[in-house]
Formats: sequence, C-alpha cells, structure tokens
Amino acid sequence: MAELPRILILGDNDQQVGALADQLRDAYSPVIVSSMESGLAQLGSDDIAGVCVAGVEHDPVPAAALLLQQGGLLQQLPDGLVLLDSSLNIVWCNPRFQQLATTDEPPLGRGFYDVFGTPDILGPDFCPFHTALGSGTPAKSTLRIGDRSFFQVHATPVTCMGHTAPNMVVVLVRDISAETLQQQKLNAIYQAGLELGDLAPQEILEMSVDDRIELLKSKIVHYTQDLLEFETVEIRLVDQATKRLEPLLVSGMEKLAADRELYAKPQGNGVTGFVAATGKSYLCEDTANDPLYLPGAKDARSSLTVPLVLHDHILGTFNVESTRPGAFTENDLQFLELFSREVAIALNTLELLVAEKLTTASESINAILREVARPVDEVINDAARVLERYIGHEPNVTEKLQRILKHTRDIKQLIQKVGEAIAPKVANPPVPQRPQRPKLRSKRILVADDDASVREAAHELLGRFGCEVETAHNGDEALLMARSFQYDAVLADIRLPDMTGYECFCQLREHQPDLPVILMTGFGYDPDHSIVKARQAGLKAVLYKPFRIDQLLEEVEAACCQAEENALHAE
Repeated sequence: MAELPRILILGDNDQQVGALADQLRDAYSPVIVSSMESGLAQLGSDDIAGVCVAGVEHDPVPAAALLLQQGGLLQQLPDGLVLLDSSLNIVWCNPRFQQLATTDEPPLGRGFYDVFGTPDILGPDFCPFHTALGSGTPAKSTLRIGDRSFFQVHATPVTCMGHTAPNMVVVLVRDISAETLQQQKLNAIYQAGLELGDLAPQEILEMSVDDRIELLKSKIVHYTQDLLEFETVEIRLVDQATKRLEPLLVSGMEKLAADRELYAKPQGNGVTGFVAATGKSYLCEDTANDPLYLPGAKDARSSLTVPLVLHDHILGTFNVESTRPGAFTENDLQFLELFSREVAIALNTLELLVAEKLTTASESINAILREVARPVDEVINDAARVLERYIGHEPNVTEKLQRILKHTRDIKQLIQKVGEAIAPKVANPPVPQRPQRPKLRSKRILVADDDASVREAAHELLGRFGCEVETAHNGDEALLMARSFQYDAVLADIRLPDMTGYECFCQLREHQPDLPVILMTGFGYDPDHSIVKARQAGLKAVLYKPFRIDQLLEEVEAACCQAEENALHAE
C-alpha cells in the first residue's frame, strides 16, 4: 500500500485539531504541531505535502485552510515568497525565491540580504523588515542588484502563537527589472528629447546653418547608439513639394542605399516610402522574406522604421537595422516611436532657427531702420533749413552742409547694403521663407504665463511678424496691464499662479467686454474645467501646448480681426 502524503495540522484547539486529523486520515497522514516554531521545523522537510490551520472557519476542513501545498499555489507563484525570523534569517521559501537569489547556496538559515549579495536598498522604506517587526504594519522597498536587476519587497509582520508582538516576517519578492529598466529608458528618452531641443538661439548664435544641422545630427546618433542601442540609423525628410525623401542623417548604411532616390509613396519605394506615405510604423522581422524591404545596411536581417510626426504632419522617417533576424521587439518599436517624436520636435526647432537665421539680417535691418528713421529725418530737416540760410552766401559752409545731407541720406542705403552682405548664403534652404502676415503688424498682444520660456517665445515668434508683445507673470499683473493699456488680444495660461484661466477670462471681459482672449493649456490638462466654463461664457479660441507656430499665428490673427470687427460695429 502506497504511503499517504503527510500534512501538517496547526491549531490551538485540541478538539478541533483532533477532529480535523480524523477527517483527513483517509487521504493524508496528519502531523500535528502545537506551535508555529515546531510547525516551521516540520515545514522544511520535503515530505510535507501541505499545511492545514484548525479553528479558522466553522467548517472543520475549509478549502482555504490548505495554505501551502508542495507543487500547489504558493509553489507556483510567479513571485518569491519567504518567511524570516526576527533575526531576518530565512526559515522557509518557495522555489521562485530560490531562482531569484543571486547565490547558488541553499537559502534556508541564511540572512535575507546575504542571498542577494548585499544589494542597494532604494526605498521608500530603507529598513522594511525592521519597520514591519517594530510597527506591526506592512512595509515595502526596492532592491537593486547590479545595474539591471530590481526587486520589490513587501514585508508583512506575523505574530506566532504564544507571542504578544510580531516575531516573524512574510516577504513577497517581485522581480520588477523589466518595468524598471523600461521606465528608466522612457525617462532617458524624455531627457534626450530635452537635450535634442536645446538649441537656444543665444547659445548657438554664431553657428552657421550647416553647423546647427551637424550638431543636431551628432546628438541623434549619440542617443540612438548609446540610449536605444541601435548601431545603424537613417533619417530622411520629406520634401513637401516633390514628396522626395531627402537623406538628413546616414550612419552604418551602404552607400548605394544612402544614395537611393526614394519618395513618400506606398509602392516601389521600400519600407521607408511606405512609412512616409502612410504614417504607420513598420517592423520588418526578416528582410529576406519581406516584399517591401530594400537593401540598406550591410548584411541586415531585420529593420524597424517609424515616421517622424509633428502634430499629425509627417516630416520624414527614422530607420534602424540589425544583422540579426527578429532583432526588434514591440518595446523597441515603442521606444523608437517616442524618441522619433523628440527628434521631430528638435527638427521643427531647427527649422524655426534656420528660418530665423535666414531672415535675421533683413529683420535686423528693419529694426535698425525703424530706430534711426526719426533722428535721420530730423538731421535732414535741420540740414535743409541751415542750407537754405547759407546757400549763395557761404560757399564753403554750403558745400559742407550738402555733403552732410548726402551722407545722412545715404545712411539707410548703407544699412541695407551691409544687411545684404551679412545675410547667410544657403544654396538649398531647408525651409521656405514664411509668408508675411500683414494683419499682425503693429498689433499689441498681452501674454500672461508664469513660464519664462513661454513669454520669451511669444516675444520671438509674434515679434517676428511685427506684433508689439508685452507679458505678465500672473493674472493680477495681466489685469493691471489690461486696465492701463490697450491691447488687440490677450493670451493667458489656464493655470496662472493666482487664478484660473476662467477667472482671468471673466475679469478681463468685465473690464473690456469685446477684448479677444485666447486660453492656453498644456496637453489638454484642465483640472478646473476653465476651458469648458470659459467657452460657455463666450471664449472663442484655445491653444494646446506645445503648439505649432502657424497655429499660434492663425489664432492671434483671427483674434485681432475679431477686435477690428468689434470696433467697427461699435462705431
């Protein structure tokens, strides 16, 4: 007759323990213990099939009482489970915990941290086990082992029979390496995006257009290789007029592939043309059997291509390749899509800077001319009056005055010639000249935002088209300025330090009912429902940060036109 499996019965009621043992004798060989300590000693044996706890429920043999079964629930948990004594030594553990341990030695009897090789404790609780034992409440923390392994530990105190305070800790150990590394990579991509876009005009004022492009390309290659760990990269930009995909950055690609003429078309232009035409990412797991793939990197066996998209506008494509088939995963796709968004923003910033560089000379000339126009006119007028007095009487004085008058009149032409001489010479400008917007010229705009970068951008972008921009740090300051000066339109953030966008909108309208107001919000975040309430009160326009320059200009232009119409109706 086969030996029955042994089952451990623990309880403090002899009558219930005895009744439970009698009911289990047909299927098990009961082992009765009277304390947790003696039960744990038995539990370490391999021939204990399970544990029953008597006196937990009214049913003598509740289903929930079969807590620990060899080969059962706790043995099959995907997380490590371990029982520690008050000295933090391991009394019992399941197989998964043994797999997580970084040592080959048996964990029983060893200190918890010893089996992980003295890991770094990252918190939030830096003494989770002592906290659990001392406070009687659960505690948690995160352990880091090496650079790429992270474990989350949840410690729950246990009070054994015969004790008045917790004297053991049940610890759940979960491997969170994958999600932690993924979050670290996401954070790194976000930081990389900030650095890609770090092309502030004041820092690279002296750089040529080509130098700026090379700076951005070097940053992209650096982050693609070091952060995403992709060795091969190709970026192409769409020529909006011809739909040709012009190479911007090529690293690790064959020359034939780099020089290949491609267009943003779904057929006949490889994976790159398909992605540029459809705006859909494409994961090629086996280049040898993919009908769209055209040879790119040497010995490439798989590729991943994503679109460069900014506000639903396809700027180009970002392609990486590998010599291994199936080298790219869905995570790689997600990371590259996120990184490509940052690249698209950086390219848009570069476009604005290049456009600014190309127009700097003419804008500077216009600014200088505006500044010198009045004094030059005064000099000419004064010289003409003096010349009239001396002409025909003092030839020498008259000759000198005529020279002064000529040189004064030449000043504007000389300024214009100098401006043309210092303008950058670009054979193929990366972006066309932006159209003029005469409706914005000389319009006075008030911008209320506590973000200095937003206020600076408003000066740069709107001032470029002739607007007179003034800014306020908060709502109260904006209201003071609106009461003191006349504005054609107001842009206000919905989260000002001292009031909501709705409150600012209402108070501006109380002072000037027809004043056009545009509310701004980041990524549609509006916890106070300012936009909804302001729309109900008459708000016409909303800008969602980060907004494109053309969106900003269109909204401000529409607001100024509305102000003009209101003024006409008022007359």
